[in-house]
Amino acid sequence: MAEKEQQATHPMAPTNGYTRSDAESSSAAHGGARHQRKKKRNKCLLYIVLFAIFQAAVILIFVLTIMRLRTPKFRVRSAALTNFNAGTPENPSLTAAMNAELAVRNANFGRYKYRNTTVEFLYRGTPVGQVIVRGSRANWRSTRKFEVRADLNLGVNSELGNDLRAGIVPITSQARMRGRVDLIFVMRRNRSTDMNCSMEIVVATQQIRNIQLSSSPFSSSSTKS
Repeated sequence: MAEKEQQATHPMAPTNGYTRSDAESSSAAHGGARHQRKKKRNKCLLYIVLFAIFQAAVILIFVLTIMRLRTPKFRVRSAALTNFNAGTPENPSLTAAMNAELAVRNANFGRYKYRNTTVEFLYRGTPVGQVIVRGSRANWRSTRKFEVRADLNLGVNSELGNDLRAGIVPITSQARMRGRVDLIFVMRRNRSTDMNCSMEIVVATQQIRNIQLSSSPFSSSSTKS
């Protein structure tokens, strides 16, 4: 009778522990799903951050390498003399035809289009010959080579007698080449490059030796186009 009265008093009371266990399982499952979603969001954020870092690195490398503007190099690579005629230390003079190989080295990721350029050859600061280089272009990361001929004429000079006596006549070449660099057809920049080479004429062998780049009397310039 007591049990019947107790059941009548609490008709909705559970007779076992299944109801509570189902609620706990549902809560745990919900928490697990929420944890998985949070984990996926964190992973997505990590991927986004890594991709942004990768993109920034690619852009930085692109700017520092491909889009970096470099001044082309213009110089005398080699030279030989023909029709050589030298006087004596007492009656100094020197004439010769110089056949020189010039080169324009372009290290840019884009063509370098240069204009007509006058190259002067000097003896101790005095012009003794010149040649005109016709305008053309040097391709991407390449060196354009070409042959020129200049007639040298060293007239009467107080120092020429001493140089003939020593057997070495110094010659320098100077030029300023103006042109434009087209970086991968996107950006165009005007760029000037200077030649300033020194060399020696050996009177006994009628040859040129020690062709070297010297410090330029000009300064390279770059302007927007």
